[in-house]
This record gives sequence, C-alpha cells and structure tokens, in this order.
Amino acid sequence: QVRVVESGGGLVQPGGALRLSCAASISSFRRFTMGWYRQAPGKQRELVAAVTSGGSTNYADSVKGRFTISRDNAKNTVYLQMNSLKPEDTAVYYCNAELWGGNLWGQGTQVTVSS
Repeated sequence: QVRVVESGGGLVQPGGALRLSCAASISSFRRFTMGWYRQAPGKQRELVAAVTSGGSTNYADSVKGRFTISRDNAKNTVYLQMNSLKPEDTAVYYCNAELWGGNLWGQGTQVTVSS
C-alpha cells in the first residue's frame, strides 16, 4: 500500500524542540520531492519545508533558521527538526509526497507549543 505515516508530534514548551518523521511506503522514494505542511485551527494548510530529489530545500519564511528538513533515502524517511518552537507553530503537521500521479498525504501529527 502506498502511504506516508508521520510520527513525533507532541506537547512542547516554547523554546523547545521536536523532530518529526515521515516513513514512506513508496517505490523510488528518492525520485520524489517530499514536504512538510501544517494547518492550524481556522487557517489554511501551508507549506513549512520541502526537499527535492536532489536535496535542495526551501522553507517558509516563518521557520527559516529554526526548522531543518532532511531525508534518508535508504530508509525512505523524511525528517523535520524543529528548534526554538513558538506557540504560533502549533498545528497539525502533514507529510506530503509529490508523486507523478498526484500528491500523497499522511494523516498528520499534532504539534502543540505551550507552557
């Protein structure tokens, strides 16, 4: 079954860190751009970070310098290291795979930043 599964969310205090993981059951994983998106209550889903098959990355301005996306093609996994977390980072975080036939989404993992 083709799918992506997120893990690693949770509750963290402001200034803390979390690492999200996305395990992909996708053949030829290395060929696809992978991304992390997030959606806060009452807001639209937005791109947080993405990494291409060649390893190029891009980030939302709001997370530059704090978040790092990476991929391990041997493990079919993409990571999002989130440091210096802020309350406004609170959202459901979704993994996305840009497949040839369309986008594949995970079920999401909740990240809550609160004291």
